[in-house]
Amino acid sequence: MTSSHEQDGHLPRVAAIVLAGGSGTRFGGGANKVYLPLAGEHLITWSLRAMAALPGLVRLVLVIRDEDRAMARALLDAEPAPVAVDLVDGGATRHESEYHALRTLAPAVAAGAVEVVVIHDGARPLPSPGLVRAVVDTAARQGGAVPGIPAGDLVEVADDATVRRRLGTDHVRVQTPQAFAAGPLLAAYDAAAADGFTGTDTSACVQRYSQASVRWVPGEVDNIKVTLPADLAQAEAIIRRRSDRPD
Repeated sequence: MTSSHEQDGHLPRVAAIVLAGGSGTRFGGGANKVYLPLAGEHLITWSLRAMAALPGLVRLVLVIRDEDRAMARALLDAEPAPVAVDLVDGGATRHESEYHALRTLAPAVAAGAVEVVVIHDGARPLPSPGLVRAVVDTAARQGGAVPGIPAGDLVEVADDATVRRRLGTDHVRVQTPQAFAAGPLLAAYDAAAADGFTGTDTSACVQRYSQASVRWVPGEVDNIKVTLPADLAQAEAIIRRRSDRPD
């Protein structure tokens, strides 16, 4: 797939942030799930390489828990990404972790060396190259891009389990990677920090504190998030299926 920026000769300069600072308590086992093995490597390695393959990438940041730093460094030494990876300590929330990474990128954003920032959940190891490029291209043109898949026919349920109303079929289940114009994104998070605001996801903060237009990009069924042990088995199955496809 050739983006409009590739056609006009300009690739946006991109920084990618991969989030691996969560506790993963729902998975069980005590360890951070992103360091579990997946198809001969580690889950987080798949996520890092998916971002590292992006044309125009100039920075790659991995957000970690402080207690995982030695493990993350050992993994990067054993399974190096194609580009250098900056390690940044995360915060108490996803929003705070994103802000820590964005502040690390702030000088490059101010200098114009980073034009688009991609933020990806490290527990989603299998976004296709086409999806990653699509969100970057859309963000470069429109200001922001969020992938998602149709959520089906939804209903709103009250606390007593009463169905209040049908929400219809015009809703999507949001995925990552999400991409945003770098300047408005950083400014939005600076404004949120001044207000003490914590967004439910990246786009919530951008929409509250900027005029950037956030567009929906069709997501992928295979772009699963590993939350439970069964999800890890599903990811293995997807990788096997992809490897069996003819070139």
